[in-house]
Amino acid sequence: MLRTALLTAAGSPACRSLVERSPLTRPVVRRFVAGAGVDDAITVTRELAGSGRLVTLDHLGEDTTDAAMAAATVKAYVELLALLADSGLADRAEVSVKLSAVGQRLPDGDRVALDNARRICEAAAAAGTTVTLDMEDHTTTDATLGVLRELRADFPWVGAVLQAYLKRTEQDCRDLAYPGSRVRLCKGAYSEPPSVAYPDKSEVDRSYVRCLRVLMAGEGYPMVATHDPRMIAIAAELGKDRPGWEYQMLYGIRDAEQRRLAGGGRMRVYVPYGDEWYGYFMRRLAERPANLAFFLRALLTG
Repeated sequence: MLRTALLTAAGSPACRSLVERSPLTRPVVRRFVAGAGVDDAITVTRELAGSGRLVTLDHLGEDTTDAAMAAATVKAYVELLALLADSGLADRAEVSVKLSAVGQRLPDGDRVALDNARRICEAAAAAGTTVTLDMEDHTTTDATLGVLRELRADFPWVGAVLQAYLKRTEQDCRDLAYPGSRVRLCKGAYSEPPSVAYPDKSEVDRSYVRCLRVLMAGEGYPMVATHDPRMIAIAAELGKDRPGWEYQMLYGIRDAEQRRLAGGGRMRVYVPYGDEWYGYFMRRLAERPANLAFFLRALLTG
């Protein structure tokens, strides 16, 4: 019930206004968000790369309903990718893109999102790095996978994200477990109806393991996005004789474990930055009670 309440609050303008206006919020948000500007993103990327970790950068923003805002997001990604190349970090960092941030919810949104994502992919190719398409709520899954197919015709390295809490995902894993296919498997962080998603954590965990087995048995490149010690151990066992896969975790969560995994193989950190942090931040609180406890403790002692 707490998770549902937090995810509901993520879509509430009133809650957003309250949290964003609190003078105590921003220092806490910095645990999970690199900062507001591109310079912050580059600084954090350099620090993580220095500790042996890889990075995927997300310019925060979603559910854009204004064409100018979508264009501004594309411009921000193009600038970021150029800076990664100029800073010598393109071999350590890629970018993650939400299609709703680049126009998916506009009129003729699939075409707009495809065109804008293509511009970002072109900039990534020029910089010498890659792009992963973030997955959002279940209503966008088919459209996002459609854009993925279109982009992979020219940029076969574009990554996909699949969410284990959706009942369809095991089949999606089978469909995408082909040579060269980069797939990030996560549990999922949106509020979904039980008609399409497993409602219980134990069911989600079992789905995650089934999906992980499919990806590890396939010929693609699995990206195992989890903070769960049990899932980390299962991935290590399934992937022990398999080349070409990596762990992924969120910035600000389980730093010591990130460093440990980086010492034994490929560990990538999902690093968000920008002013539009509210929705992302609330989903992080909903995912783990420890995150919410940290936030409330900071507010009470701030």
